Amino acid sequence: MTIPAESFGNAGPGGLIGLDWGTSRLRAFLMDDSGRLLEAREQPWGIRFLPEGGCERAYADMTAGWPILPSIACGMVGSSLGWREAPYVELPADASELANGLVRVNTTRAAPLYIVPGLHNANGPDVMRGEETQLIGGLDGRRGLQGASTWILPGTHSKWVSVRHNRIVDFATVMTGELYAVLGRYSILHWNQSKADQPLDVQAFTRGVVAARESGCQGGFSRLFTARSLMLDGLFEKEAVADYLSGLLIGEELRSMVSGRRFDSGAAIQLVGANTLCERYVCAAKVFDLNLEGPNTADSAKGLWRISQLAKITGVYP
Repeated sequence: MTIPAESFGNAGPGGLIGLDWGTSRLRAFLMDDSGRLLEAREQPWGIRFLPEGGCERAYADMTAGWPILPSIACGMVGSSLGWREAPYVELPADASELANGLVRVNTTRAAPLYIVPGLHNANGPDVMRGEETQLIGGLDGRRGLQGASTWILPGTHSKWVSVRHNRIVDFATVMTGELYAVLGRYSILHWNQSKADQPLDVQAFTRGVVAARESGCQGGFSRLFTARSLMLDGLFEKEAVADYLSGLLIGEELRSMVSGRRFDSGAAIQLVGANTLCERYVCAAKVFDLNLEGPNTADSAKGLWRISQLAKITGVYP
């Protein structure tokens, strides 16, 4: 599907506004007519934390002062909880299928906004919204990875993804980040959240990873209570509980996904995400003799630009 260029009035120079709109954060990117990033903005205005006035107000405030240009958004903004639901695209899928599935939203600005659909995997079943755009950005121009590659995108809901011939052919979700947050706030294993930004206790973290690796068929969840019993036995301090559990949960993610053999872990696995979190995955991977490459930049802006080009919604508008 080609989306026709429309008259937006005096739009100024050609270009694009991209939005990475998740559950907890909203990031906006102003790009010129070659896809070069001119300015980026970020606010805690995810779908669950919108300002008064909802999506329309958040969008207007994030783009205030920018030229009137077409916009394209990915993430939970296209979910049933978001601005407008964009139906999932079935696997296998590439950037062209995502471009064909764009959903238009009319806004108070003179130019429309288009929402990228998420992906649905019948093998599970499973879904993703936002990560597919990061992957399109990560794959763009990297021919060595387009043929066959495995990707991990850590986060609240970690994603493992298989790419074949530049198409996303399989993915699975592991709720590692959300489980960590729930245990830290609401379980008997809870810890002081104000210390979350302290440097990683590598020894405690690695001990958790090893515990997950050695849990065998019982799985790492069978070792969760050891976070408390080890502390009670004086084998580590209370302050180490958070990093021990982090290692245990990330280790269980690696153990279960590798043992399942659904994703190729023989070659280097591409890691996409925030540096701090990815460093933990790299540390844990060493215990499993896995080769993780990265972290690669979570390039939503590049992915949004690529999809917009295929849909022909960028350029100079009269």
